[in-house]
This record gives sequence, C-alpha cells and structure tokens, in this order.
Amino acid sequence: MINPKKLKTAFKKYKKDVVSGTNYEVVRQDYDERSNEVQDIVDSNQTEKDHILLLSHLDIFTYYLKQWKKDVLVNGGKRTETLKIMQMTVFYQCMGHDLYKVKYPKMRVGYSFGDVVGALIHFTMFGWEKEENILFDFIANNLGGHLMQARESDRHIWFLLELYLQLRDKRLLDTDQQVHLAVIQKFKEAEIPYGLIPEDLGIYGKVLEQWKTASSYEMEQLIAEMSVRHSVLVSEIDKMGEFGDYRYGFYPYEILFLLHARTKIGMPVPNEFNDFLMNTPEAKMEFNIHEPYPEWDPLMRSIDDFYRKNYPEYLPNQYGGLFQ
Repeated sequence: MINPKKLKTAFKKYKKDVVSGTNYEVVRQDYDERSNEVQDIVDSNQTEKDHILLLSHLDIFTYYLKQWKKDVLVNGGKRTETLKIMQMTVFYQCMGHDLYKVKYPKMRVGYSFGDVVGALIHFTMFGWEKEENILFDFIANNLGGHLMQARESDRHIWFLLELYLQLRDKRLLDTDQQVHLAVIQKFKEAEIPYGLIPEDLGIYGKVLEQWKTASSYEMEQLIAEMSVRHSVLVSEIDKMGEFGDYRYGFYPYEILFLLHARTKIGMPVPNEFNDFLMNTPEAKMEFNIHEPYPEWDPLMRSIDDFYRKNYPEYLPNQYGGLFQ
C-alpha cells in the first residue's frame, strides 16, 4: 500500500536534490575541464590517449542529467532536449566500448544493461528508428558478453525490453516472451552469473500478457497497479533499490512506454491520471510522434569525429550520419 505522506516526502527530497543539492557552476566547470582535455587530444590526434575520450561520455551524461532535472523540476518545462542528449550519450558509450573491446578487453563499461534498454525505448518513443535499430543490434550481438552483461535485477527493465520486442515484432534469443527466463537459461548454459535476474516479473508479467487488450478499464487497472508498485518503491528513495535513485526515481518511463506502445497499435490509453506519480513533472513531459534530433553537444561531436577519422572499424562509420 502507498503511504501518501511518505511518497510526497520522498518527492520533496528528490526535488531538493535538484534545487539546492546541485552546484551547477561546479557541474559546468567539470564539463569544461573535460572538454579542454578532450580538445587537446583531438587537436594533436593523440590516439594513445583516446580512451579518455570514451570516459568523457560520463561527464557529458552527468552535465545533461543535471540540466534535464533543472529544466523539468525547477523550471516546469516539458521539453525533452536535454533528455535526448543523455540517451545519445549512452548510445555513444556503447559504440566506443565496441571499438575498444580488442584494445582494452578488460575496460570497465560506463553503462548498465538498464541504461542501454532505457536508451533503446527512448529512441523508440522519439521515433529515431535508425539509431534504435543500431542499438538493438548492439544488445543482441553482445548479450552476455563483456559489453552487455545483462545481470539486471530491476523487473521494469526486463518488462521494457520484452514490450519493445513485442511492439517491434523482434526477437531476442529467438523469443519475444519471458525474455528474462531465456536469458537465465542462456547464462546458465554458458556458466555466466545470472543470480540477480528475476524469475518472476510480478505485475509486469501480467501487463505483458494483456497490454494489447481492447478494454480501457482493464488497462487502467493494470496501469494503476504499475503506478502503485513504482510509488511504493520510490518512497524508499534513499535505499537505492529499484526506483530508489535520484536519476529516474519519479520518472515513470515504464508506464510512459506502455502508453506509447498502445498508442502505436491503435489501442485506447487514459488521458488523465489521478495518482501522484503520474502527475509529477517528469511524467507530464510531452513526446511528439517523431521528435526532432537535438543540437549536438560539441564535446560529443568532437569525440565522434575523432573516432570516425581514426578508426574505420568504428560502428557508426557503417551507417553514415546519425542523429541528424
């Protein structure tokens, strides 16, 4: 059951972290320092130091994460430009790590399985099909390996991935149902650790069975159950469990993607919600059918140009221009 007081207190802490817990001047200084370091490497074409360029994506992500929070939570905006650049950053981390998988085979990746699935479903909601397909292929080709370990405990991530597969009529490990169990089986056979992967998706499993229902009432009830689960977990925001972080805690993107998926197949979706979670600023952001690409972050552009010039095997070189 939701404790309304506890939920609202958690949201106040969440917003306070943005309003008074972030020194935007320091965040900008960190970004500028990294940008200067990268520009020195790029200008002198120091390929022996270019792993620093890959690490720089985390600084770009952090910078735009803070800007997104400020835009939405503080200024009450509904635009998605900074959120878009965050997801682009995850994409380019994947592309860069693919480049380094031979050169630095033990290099720790700067993203999680959940980060990559999150970027995938955002690309889908933005209507960026070209980049979406490239990222999905990256997931499929690297699943279980160093670049895509997939030891994910959060149930909503497996829900998002499976819903994506069903929406796009795609398969992973030759299935689009109970994908988490297929991954467990694959990892078990390959002697890859899988203990964190849930065997039961709870309410998400129920939604996956019924997400195409023509009944508006039935769907409203399922969404309400999803919202309750998210709300209960985010009420424990300081405990860092599922939805217990200050990045996406009060951003119900698993529900937003469900609404997107149903809209795409012509099924009705609720227009209004009465619960607290679905009326938070991040839940009220507006997505168009095909979102325009954002203006590139100059640091990200410099890194991409450098890799394209120096490494023919860099994956984006196979696809021409991206995010344009």
